[in-house]
Amino acid sequence: MASIHLLIRKYEPSDKDAACRLFRTGILEHIHPCFHNAMTTPLYIFITVALSAAGILLGSVLGALVLPGIWVGLIYYSCHGLYSSFVLAKLQTDMRDISRSYLSRPGDCFWVAEAQIDGTSQIGELFRMIISPLCRRMGLGARLTQTVIDFCKEHGFSEVVLETSTTQAAAVALYKKLGRSSFRSVPSNLLKVMKMFFKISAV
Repeated sequence: MASIHLLIRKYEPSDKDAACRLFRTGILEHIHPCFHNAMTTPLYIFITVALSAAGILLGSVLGALVLPGIWVGLIYYSCHGLYSSFVLAKLQTDMRDISRSYLSRPGDCFWVAEAQIDGTSQIGELFRMIISPLCRRMGLGARLTQTVIDFCKEHGFSEVVLETSTTQAAAVALYKKLGRSSFRSVPSNLLKVMKMFFKISAV
């Protein structure tokens, strides 16, 4: 079994390349869940079946395959564009200068979780709860979330707002498990964004 040592600490400029790589990987891995969610909605299933039926009615077996194939490809392209454009925009704005974007004001912080796995460093960072695949299922997500809650408590905040989406099932389950929260879903074109509100107690 691999030995692991976890250290949650404040971001340092030397973390930038690892943080940006992990940010890109972590966001883009939600393309497939987003696509699956979209294609399994009743409306999209109906459109897919209708396009296939249209091809058959036109007397073309090829059309029965090509028409829905084009539709499915279009949806995947849209899901890919949704996330890749978000990553590109963030890498060119706030993630370009993490220290200025997230550490320049007293109430701000940006954490990284550095894990030594059999002597090899892996970096995870709490920005939309992105954790390296090598460090998942080790309780790191819960520890990072608790770090945020503790930080907010120390700085006098009464509430923590964590934003995720329905495609991020692990994050949703983690936040619900922590309790003391309420949820609000905000619909978008292909997925639902969930905002979770954690009331911070005085103790």
